Formats: sequence, C-alpha cells, structure tokens
Amino acid sequence: MKLLLIITLFIMSSLNTMAEIITSDVEYKIGDVTLQGYIAYDNSSQEKRPGVLIVHQWKGLTDYEKSRAVQIAELGYVAFAVDIYGKGIRPSTSEEASKTAGQFYADVMLYRERLNAGLNELKMQPLVDPDKIAAIGYCFGGGGVLELARSGAEILGVVTFHGSLKSQNPDDAKNIKCRVLVQHGAIDPFVKEEDVIGFKKEMEDANVDYVLTEYSGAVHSFTQKSAGNDVTQGSAYNENADKRSWEAMKMFLKEIFATSW
Repeated sequence: MKLLLIITLFIMSSLNTMAEIITSDVEYKIGDVTLQGYIAYDNSSQEKRPGVLIVHQWKGLTDYEKSRAVQIAELGYVAFAVDIYGKGIRPSTSEEASKTAGQFYADVMLYRERLNAGLNELKMQPLVDPDKIAAIGYCFGGGGVLELARSGAEILGVVTFHGSLKSQNPDDAKNIKCRVLVQHGAIDPFVKEEDVIGFKKEMEDANVDYVLTEYSGAVHSFTQKSAGNDVTQGSAYNENADKRSWEAMKMFLKEIFATSW
C-alpha cells in the first residue's frame, strides 16, 4: 500500500514537473488579409477551459501583450493575443502608430470585423470552451474590447485598461450582452471627463452591468513600464494602478467564469 502511494505521488510530481506554458504564433485570415496572433496555455491538462482575448495597444501586437498572455495562461486560461493590423504591421514610432490606429478609429466596422475574427480564432482553439470567453485590452485595445462588446459579441465580459471610452454611436450599447469592467486613470488627459460622463450614460441607458474604477494619480498607459514615470507627458507607468487593476481583472474573470471547468 505504501509502495502504491509512493508511486502515485511520484507520477503526480512528474506530471507537475512536465507542465509548462506553451506559446506560439497563430496565423489566421480574414478575406485576403493574413493576421498573426499569439497563443499561450498551460499544457498540464487537455480539458477545455475559458479563453481570454487580448487586444493590443496602438503599436500592434508586441512583447508586452505576449507577456500578458503568459500571465493569463498561468491563471489557468487559454490566452490569445489578437492581431488587428495584419501580419508584419507593427508601427515603430508614435507617428506611425497614430496613422495605423487611426484607420480603425475612422472605420469602426472594420475594427469590429478584425476583433471578431480574433474572437472566432480563439473560440476554435481545441482547449477553449467557446461559451466561456472574455476579452481584455490596453489603450487602443481597451477601446477595442468595448467595440467588440458593442458589436453584440457572444462573450461573458470585457476589461479595458486605460482605453478610449468614446462611442461613435452610443445606441450600440444596446447590443452589449456581457459585463464590463473599465480600469481608468483618474487624471488621464487623453480620455476627457466628458468621455467618462458620456460612457456612463451610454451604459446606464442600455442597462449594462458595468464597473468603472478610477485610479488616483494615474494617467494614460499606467500598466506599461515602457511609458516611463513622467506623468506630465500624459502617459506614464503607475505601479499601484497596474497591480490593483490586474487584481481587479482576476476577480472579474473568476466571477464571470464561476462554474466548474
């Protein structure tokens, strides 16, 4: 009996040792456009689990979003960092990023099409339970996950980090079928107070289940260390806001995925 117990413990230990976070690029298409996302998951189990879509900031899919995908995978979910711009389109300067992102701000239907293409790719992954999906986004991607929700996507929740809150058509909020968590820098100069007020009215008019949290002293890009520490620039890292918003996201995901899996 003792020998059997020792063997069982050894096998379990071996399996735990072999478990690791698997990551890889994933190419997918929408029409003639090739997109290249990034997937991360824990290979310790072959059971289906919730999926989390990650939408990048305005410089496209970078190592930042990939690192967040790994963190999400470590929580037990399948993470898929979507590509909005297209394979190889990764702006290197703010000027290039503004021009590229501007195409999608100007054409919200194109933006929603790319967002839903990424969502569909995530849902098709073999380890993903397609009925348990959430989306998170940063800056450009923060506004993106709200547009995904406004498109009527069949997901359970979205989380936006220092993202745009303005809607071209506030009535689209009636299409939202999920819960919404907004993580906002209280002194973000790029998201005007009237945008915050307008967003709250949009959500209230549509009876959306939402939470809007403002982090004191935080400006734009408060989760990104690459933004530096000079708040006078309008974009800067804020350690407290970064950690607190991440913990809030974790609680939110637990809540919306609160069934056995």
